Amino acid sequence: MEMIQSYFKDFRNVGYRNSSSSIFLMFASQAIWWSFFQLWLTSPKSGLSLSAGAVGTIFAVNSAVTLILMFVYGTIQDRLNLKNYLLIFCAILISLVGPFFTWVYGPLLQHFFTLGIIVGAIYLPAAFLGTAPLTETYAEKASRKFGFEYGKARAWGSLGYAVATLIAGFLFVINPLLNFWAGSILGIVFLITLLISRTNKHSDDVEVIIADDSTVPRLKDVITVAKLPALWVMIFLTMFTWTFYTVFDQQMFPQFYTSLFSTAEQGEKMYGILNSVQVFFEAVMMGVIPFIMRKIGVRQTLIIGMLVMSIRIGACSLTNDPVAVSFIKMLHSIEVPLFMLPIFRYFTLHFDTRLSATLYMVGFQVAAQVGQVILSTPLGMLKDAYGHSVTFIVISVIVLIATVVASFLLKKDEEDVYGQPLITT
Repeated sequence: MEMIQSYFKDFRNVGYRNSSSSIFLMFASQAIWWSFFQLWLTSPKSGLSLSAGAVGTIFAVNSAVTLILMFVYGTIQDRLNLKNYLLIFCAILISLVGPFFTWVYGPLLQHFFTLGIIVGAIYLPAAFLGTAPLTETYAEKASRKFGFEYGKARAWGSLGYAVATLIAGFLFVINPLLNFWAGSILGIVFLITLLISRTNKHSDDVEVIIADDSTVPRLKDVITVAKLPALWVMIFLTMFTWTFYTVFDQQMFPQFYTSLFSTAEQGEKMYGILNSVQVFFEAVMMGVIPFIMRKIGVRQTLIIGMLVMSIRIGACSLTNDPVAVSFIKMLHSIEVPLFMLPIFRYFTLHFDTRLSATLYMVGFQVAAQVGQVILSTPLGMLKDAYGHSVTFIVISVIVLIATVVASFLLKKDEEDVYGQPLITT
């Protein structure tokens, strides 16, 4: 009852409404095509029929550019605070995804592969791969200023992803290009929403929680934080957990899952439905995990998230039954909230909150992208050589080892609290 009442209260909060709508539309505009991107690249019938090694190269180059862009986006947004100028720029790029894939990216990858990789690595990180974490950090800043749980706003991102993925599965079977043009339509709606939003203002009945959050971080603040061992611990743990999760989930699982069905069309439809159901439950858990995190702590929640990640990936290597794999995939709905929310809270707990966007971009997102640059192509080649099962086991074991290491290296919640203290209930 307490949780339901808090949701109704949040809807009266202008910061919550605007943050939630932004994150919903951004994730929906990406999910409508991104959830089937790997299938579009590899499918002989519906896509470009590229090998896993080639797909790994595409993801690696995209990640290399994204990691640079994330630092730039994070630094700019920390200086802008809650002004949405950067998001508006990104929304304009998002609205061009349909024309870009139809007339530029697809033809280049088919006929001039190297040039296609380069052009895609300019557009995709700027429009989507860097914008998703930017939108998350924007909502997190708003949550501290306007006094609502970040997880509740982030849940709308998962819901947007779920709805868009469900639609994407049916569009992809008809014509994959429809997915990209649907992304353009959602991008235009996202842009319009940003232009009319007033997130940087608040009504009289909304309490501003962080009075000094508007203080602009200085370059020496960023350099000082970069020297802290605690930040490098997070970078290390991210590279050996979330990186492997991303490579598994984006580059390997879609093709693995659809191959379990008698026809590609049936597999693509079922993948869209499964992904949508899973992300819908993920959205629900985004609202539940903050309550759990306050009970057991940030550190413990994060470790549990890593453990679930290892179990889910490893379990996929044990069966080729589509029903069993579908149930295993549903662990994703608790895995992502258990990992993402405490990561954010860990940074705002142990570091200066003025640098939350930069810290999240560098300590988490950039670290994950560096890992993808290094690992995408080798893991793709490993999959080509030894198949899904061996690759999944390797990934699962590495994540499990990182989880054990995390249990020794992560700070306790009451240790070195330089940011916003955790309120327990």
